[in-house]
Amino acid sequence: MDIKAERSLLIKEIKQVEDISLLQAIKAVLHYGLKNEGRISVEQYNRELDEAEARVRRGEFCLGQDGLHLIPAGLRLYKRRVCC
Repeated sequence: MDIKAERSLLIKEIKQVEDISLLQAIKAVLHYGLKNEGRISVEQYNRELDEAEARVRRGEFCLGQDGLHLIPAGLRLYKRRVCC
C-alpha cells in the first residue's frame, strides 16, 4: 500500500472513533512522530503534566483491563506471543 492510500485509510478509521481518550493517544503519537527530535522542552513537559493531571482530576482515565479496548487486537496478540 502506498503512503496516500495508507493515509486515506487511517483518516477514514479515525473519523469513526468516538473515544476521546483514544483520539488523544493518537494525537500524542502523531505529535511525537512529527517532531524532528524525540525530546521536548521543560516547559512543554510541564504543560503536558498539567494537562494530564487535569484530565485525571476530571476522571478522564482508565485503569488496567479497562484500557485494553484501546489497544488494537493484533497488537495485543503480538504482545502475548512475544512476552508470554
